[in-house]
Amino acid sequence: MADFQNIIGHQNIIRHFQSAIAQGKVGHAYILNGPDRAGKRLLADAFAQTLQCESPEAKKTGNPCHNCRSCKQAESGNNPDIIDVRHEKPNTISVDDIRTQVVNTVDIKPYACPYKVYIIDEAEKMNVQAQNALLKTIEEPPHYAVILLLTNNADLFLQTILSRCVRLDLTAVADDIVRSFLMKQVKIPDYEADLCVAFAQGNVGKAITLATSEDFHDIRESVIELMKHIHEMDLAELVTAVRQISDEKLVIQDYFDIMMIWFRDVLLYKATKEIDSLTFKDEILEIKKQADRSTYQGLEAVIEAIGKAKARLQANVSFELTLEMLLLTIKEA
Repeated sequence: MADFQNIIGHQNIIRHFQSAIAQGKVGHAYILNGPDRAGKRLLADAFAQTLQCESPEAKKTGNPCHNCRSCKQAESGNNPDIIDVRHEKPNTISVDDIRTQVVNTVDIKPYACPYKVYIIDEAEKMNVQAQNALLKTIEEPPHYAVILLLTNNADLFLQTILSRCVRLDLTAVADDIVRSFLMKQVKIPDYEADLCVAFAQGNVGKAITLATSEDFHDIRESVIELMKHIHEMDLAELVTAVRQISDEKLVIQDYFDIMMIWFRDVLLYKATKEIDSLTFKDEILEIKKQADRSTYQGLEAVIEAIGKAKARLQANVSFELTLEMLLLTIKEA
């Protein structure tokens, strides 16, 4: 159900949209810029539905009524005046996509609503020709047209597009807000919420995905098990561990990030002896053991090595070699 009240965080953007609706000063083109799963689509859907709501109360409350014909059509995906621009090629929004779905239809007046809202998701995939085709519509739009460009990288747009749109950047949601939401709404325990929050870095959608992912839970347990026993393992066992991890290449960056959080906890506990600020509170006994037997220099070397390993993989250095070097560094430290 599209509703600003159901969106976690992004209050500045919500206030901007609600104020525009209340004052009747809606712009013709907006860019919603932020990471994947950060809430761009939720914001766009809530704005579009509120904008088209037939109830006079929508302007006052800043939220749709959910009962009128327009709202019901929007919630079923059948509102003819809220157009979701599609593209057949997975990595490109072509000039034909924009011409067919936007440029050639924008002059047709809305069927029943006051506005005609176009939502272009993954808008960074518009090629130059597509952006230029869209530009004339943005420059000289009909009074009822509203175009929402949703993107994870607004810097890929032509400057002429950027200069004619209202740009709204999604920022990270506070950790305590995300943590509270996961515990109350997703019903996960505090120690799992802490890891999801640390991992998501203010991205609510990502936090929810992690909290409900069995794969992520398995990866977490795999990393913890390895970290607990790595100091006891010989080279052959390390090689076996590398091979097991190599079966999960698609999530190896997740492995690295969880390792990083683990060793930051060890370093933090060694420095402060405080538990409350740790992500892996449920593993405090093992965190304490590793903190006691590690030096500050060794822990800093491990954290640096994890960062280097991530960079090596991005540079296409041998996967197995990178992992072996990292695990040996961790074992020695």
